[in-house]
Amino acid sequence: MASSTSPDLGGLKTQDVGEGNVKIRLYEGRVSRGPLTGTPVTFKVYPGRRAGGVVADALAANELNTHLFLQSSSKGIGQNLVLLVGGFETTTGEQWLAFRDDGKYNAADYAKLASERVSRDREGSSWNPFEQGLTTKRRQNFIIKMLQGVMKGLAYLHDHDRLHQSLGPFSVVLNTISEREGSYLIPRLRDLAFSVNVRYTELDDSGQLVEGLWRRATGAGAFTQMEKRAFGIADDIYEAGLFFAYMAFVPFCEAGVMDSLSLQRLLENTFQLDLEATREYCLADDRLVNAVEFLDLGDGAGWELLQAMLNADFRKRPTAEAVLNHRFMTGAVL
Repeated sequence: MASSTSPDLGGLKTQDVGEGNVKIRLYEGRVSRGPLTGTPVTFKVYPGRRAGGVVADALAANELNTHLFLQSSSKGIGQNLVLLVGGFETTTGEQWLAFRDDGKYNAADYAKLASERVSRDREGSSWNPFEQGLTTKRRQNFIIKMLQGVMKGLAYLHDHDRLHQSLGPFSVVLNTISEREGSYLIPRLRDLAFSVNVRYTELDDSGQLVEGLWRRATGAGAFTQMEKRAFGIADDIYEAGLFFAYMAFVPFCEAGVMDSLSLQRLLENTFQLDLEATREYCLADDRLVNAVEFLDLGDGAGWELLQAMLNADFRKRPTAEAVLNHRFMTGAVL
């Protein structure tokens, strides 16, 4: 993800991001007229059909329609989802979606800064145990609060028959990355371009955005509509499990010690999703000791939850609500 400044938009900050194979740009701006005047927004720009092909159009339409559906819910819009405030198409066919700007940072930014702080603190010789204990406690609180928000957002989606399907550190927007402000933290899910409608009436949809999911469902033995729906929800839980693992390791390790790809390989390839074996391995590496301690809270409650979310059998993974009610996620272990 690269950032640059665009002179064409009055010096607005812009980012280039990837969504599948489609190149998307993000701009920061502000609403200049109407009832939302002055509201800070983030513009998500999909390339026109000429530059991005039909996939770009399909992703933009899917993200727009998913937000419109969710925001018209009689239950109200979930606090842990970003809010769409408008959209338009330019003469060149670009699709611009405007979201209320509820945070400049994402979970990946936070994890990077936290790991850099670990590196600096380890280098400092005057690092006293009391201060270290306080910092660790704050970090544990902050991350559990973040995980709670992510799972509430996911529970809201599933309750409305929608899957996220691209959950990761870059898809979670944070209104603060200061651990001292943890009580004010509100994580919000974004990037719903790959969201899938799992209402029973929609499960026969065979569009290009869902073919991969249903192919994997068939490979896992999910053939009936009920099984396909259950697989889709469990697939989101698995992605949330990988996100949980990322937040349990990266912010507690020195910079460069762990990244999402290495962690996923460790869990899936090296240890074949056996979390007990993973723990034994991590325990022997001094660089990972703080991450192990975090997951060890509550007599291993973190490992227990992670194992459930990453269960190789999709039928045995918990629902988002069950994850939220787990003792590790309620903060009872702190």
